[in-house]
Amino acid sequence: MLLIAIVDELERQLKQLKQPHQPSTTVLSYFFCQGTNSALNNATAVLRGLIYLFGVRNPSLLSYLRKRYDTARSKLFEDANAFFALSEVLEGMLRHSSLSRVYIVIDALDECVAGMEMLLNFILRNTSESPRVKWIVSSRNHVEQRLDNSGITLSLELTQNAKQVADAVNAYIDFKISELPSLDNNVHKPYVRDTMRQKADGTFLWVALVIQELKNVKSWHVLKVVEEIPAGLEELYGRMIKYIQHLKRDAEFCRRVLSTVTLAYRPLRLAELGVLSGLPNEITGSMNNMRDIVAMCGSFLTIQNGYVYLIHQSVKDYLSGKASSTIFPSGPIDVHHAIFSRSLETMSTLRRNIYGLHHLGPIGEVKTPEPDPLAAMGD
Repeated sequence: MLLIAIVDELERQLKQLKQPHQPSTTVLSYFFCQGTNSALNNATAVLRGLIYLFGVRNPSLLSYLRKRYDTARSKLFEDANAFFALSEVLEGMLRHSSLSRVYIVIDALDECVAGMEMLLNFILRNTSESPRVKWIVSSRNHVEQRLDNSGITLSLELTQNAKQVADAVNAYIDFKISELPSLDNNVHKPYVRDTMRQKADGTFLWVALVIQELKNVKSWHVLKVVEEIPAGLEELYGRMIKYIQHLKRDAEFCRRVLSTVTLAYRPLRLAELGVLSGLPNEITGSMNNMRDIVAMCGSFLTIQNGYVYLIHQSVKDYLSGKASSTIFPSGPIDVHHAIFSRSLETMSTLRRNIYGLHHLGPIGEVKTPEPDPLAAMGD
């Protein structure tokens, strides 16, 4: 949330500075790492995203990318040497003579699970060699310590600036409460606001999760819900787990879904998730039913473009840690084995001409059967 606000402010300032009909000499690029998404949790993806934004915002920089792409083609982005090739492209862009100042923002660097050491070295090298390039990086402490040791960074520790963080969270609470229809003209609105401020513990995510729950609550229940919700993020996660455990018939289905999403090596489509979680056909046969099951998993999960994600790295840490005995009663290895076995079982249903096509033709003219027998196979 903090980095989003910083990016928005930089965007606003750069827009004011830009001269009409002239290329900007100050550019901004940013990337938000997400540990639960394999497309957003590695060093190569970070460089790829930064280069893309630089190219969009300043087309004159694309010549550095074009030079390498004409030789390597798609391998530039995908093979084992992609990080090193892309780092050369980005370094070339950063040295471009037309640029007077460059801002690069990377959020949640600690969630870069593959190649983080290489990315850190890249940041440190270009920080010392290119004074006009300003890096803004957020991370957990263990990554921050590595950057601090370089002697060329200015560090802002949120725990040492608790009041400023609390003020920002309070402003966020005020804004989100103003959007709740259930609190329009509600005499308890100030009490709800003050209670949330006391319980938020300086955490934007806690506020977002509580607001999400309040959106589905009738106005006469808002006060009780806010009073029942515990303070602190982990305590809120614990409440969500207890809610799932009291679902009776669907609790086991939610447990299977959460365990599968937590341990899968990439985000899964709804149809994939249903099969790999071992859900009954009555559920997997309907995408609406699958969405209902995902919705029953508290606010741990979100669906984006048909893929199911954990909402935050802290959720994965919690489910794999404090809640592991609940989510993985037989241990993570047992879940991995179940995913593997169900994958093989699903692939065994493949057969020649599974769509029953009578004539060959362009793939764009192929009508997908309903239900799609390949839906559970993934991409």
